[in-house]
Amino acid sequence: MNKAILIIQCPDQRGIVAAVSDFLFQNGGNILEVDQYVDQEAKRFFMRACWDLDSFALEKDNISEKFSKEVAEEFEMDFTLHFNQPKARMAVFVSKQSHCLFDILSRHHSGQLEVEIPLVISNHNHLRGVVEAFNIPFHHIPVSKENKIQAEREQLRLLSENKIDFVVLARYMQIVSPEFISHFPNRIINIHHSFLPAFVGAKPYHAAFERGVKIIGATAHYVTEELDAGPIIEQEVARVRHHNDVSDLVQIGQDVEKVVLSRAIRSHLDRKVMVFKNRTIIFY
Repeated sequence: MNKAILIIQCPDQRGIVAAVSDFLFQNGGNILEVDQYVDQEAKRFFMRACWDLDSFALEKDNISEKFSKEVAEEFEMDFTLHFNQPKARMAVFVSKQSHCLFDILSRHHSGQLEVEIPLVISNHNHLRGVVEAFNIPFHHIPVSKENKIQAEREQLRLLSENKIDFVVLARYMQIVSPEFISHFPNRIINIHHSFLPAFVGAKPYHAAFERGVKIIGATAHYVTEELDAGPIIEQEVARVRHHNDVSDLVQIGQDVEKVVLSRAIRSHLDRKVMVFKNRTIIFY
């Protein structure tokens, strides 16, 4: 099915839902999903509307202009319009840890993720064979303090050439620069364990084991200039017990990370994530 998705936020006021619904109805739109939310404190209205394009009277290229003139201007709306065809194009960044990468590639191969993956970029060569086994181009771009600027320029060149819509950091163990982030605002998804900031460093699971933690979690979020503090898309936890050793904690943590990251990617693809300030509104 060819679908269109309208994402709206504006000052809260009467008549918004009626105006959007009437616009779609008058143009022959068959509404498939509608979700809305009002932030009472900020007096801000949020809406996601999805409809079938096959019976819609307007051509894709004309929808935004007509909606802006007939609805958006009156209600001071900020809106974006998206289509499920063609599929979004996602780049995956990875370092040495393979669990999130494997999960993404297998879900993509089985059709669970409706997305194109034109390339995988890594600062190490370890996972080339894994990626190429799925017939996806693999690009090895080493990163160091000395060449970080040049490396990011090469990465951005590849992303531009491949018309990438968004980026997933599947345990990519490098901090991306503000310059890089500026090319993909709220379009870079990262995954990390939820011990942060309590257990930072190279061995968070060892530190957590020493403290006797009872839950392990993972957080997927959009990347901002403040490290691991961007708008949160998805989170999950799993309980652990006293008999779990460090290797158990690592395995449990990696399992949670895979699930959380895949959910975040799916929510982003379905345009169900709206960012307001540093928070997210998620339409499940």
